[in-house]
Amino acid sequence: MSESKPIGLAIVGSGRIGTLRARLAASHPSVKFIAVSDKDPQRAETLADRVGAQLHSGNNLDVISRPEVDAVIVSTSEHEHTEAILLALEHGKAVLVEKPLADNSSDALRVIDHIARSGGNVRIGYSRRYHQRYMLAKEQIVAGRLGKIVGGLARLYNLRTQAYAIMERDPLATPVVDSLTYYVDLMHWFLEGNRIVEVEARGQRGVLAAKGFDADDVLWAIMTCEDGAVLDIGVSYVLPEKYPSIGHSARVELLGSEGVLLIDDDHKDQLMYTERGIPHVYLPDSDVNMVFLGSSTPGDWALGEFWGPLAAETRAWLDHLSTGRPCALATPEVAKRTLEVTLAIQESALAGKPVRLAG
Repeated sequence: MSESKPIGLAIVGSGRIGTLRARLAASHPSVKFIAVSDKDPQRAETLADRVGAQLHSGNNLDVISRPEVDAVIVSTSEHEHTEAILLALEHGKAVLVEKPLADNSSDALRVIDHIARSGGNVRIGYSRRYHQRYMLAKEQIVAGRLGKIVGGLARLYNLRTQAYAIMERDPLATPVVDSLTYYVDLMHWFLEGNRIVEVEARGQRGVLAAKGFDADDVLWAIMTCEDGAVLDIGVSYVLPEKYPSIGHSARVELLGSEGVLLIDDDHKDQLMYTERGIPHVYLPDSDVNMVFLGSSTPGDWALGEFWGPLAAETRAWLDHLSTGRPCALATPEVAKRTLEVTLAIQESALAGKPVRLAG
């Protein structure tokens, strides 16, 4: 067994995901020091009290620059990722940043350039990679049971109220950039080394536009890979607000020369109705009566523990830092490519013509 080394951790951004990551980190045996920050100092103090952090601040630099800190989790809003990542890298800290790496290509390139010049350990939290069913899919691909992947499909549905909440936080975080990005990343992971080189997309607007958001209600794209494999990918974030899913309703399919893999991720296998209501994981002011149990995207609390993709991903990253154990989290280079593909999907839908991606 590898000898573990202690970790001093800073969590930048004390919102919902930052709080969850901090709670998971606090129970990891290698984490010996925790500092948290948020632009709302009161929120940082609340989180610090909850996880027993040794330091809290309304200033990111205060926690990142502490000598006790070895690693930083960036859980800010998407448009604030870049500066926090660069600040951590300048202080020689390893980084886990929530997806996407940035919300535009130029900021993603700034991070890549900084790593190329000075080094740095940066990983991006595309937690679908740590969902058990997708891990199992990756295992079949690695084992060669599907042969050569020649085609695939991924589609994602979610509630309109979820889209409103995301885009109110960051208008650039459209359902494509914020959420379909998970499935673009999955395709990059499944077809590792086989780059997406062309995108042709079409969208339809109405519900989100009526609320003042610059985003499609429904968008579908055909993506062509370097070796000719064809991928069909789509998203709609306008399901009715009382639809019983409280996270991603998804389906993924992979077609190979020697096999096929069909992944049902709609969570319709466990349905509950309760007169008492159940809180929505993303929308704390919105209780629902009927719910697909297990449809919460990051995972679920059960019997005092958090279970699911985000928990497994957080623990895997901390294990990676403390023991050197390999992890499956996305690298900055892959995350940058994923961002470029998602932006190309939006560009193609807006222009009504294919978009080629640069090498």
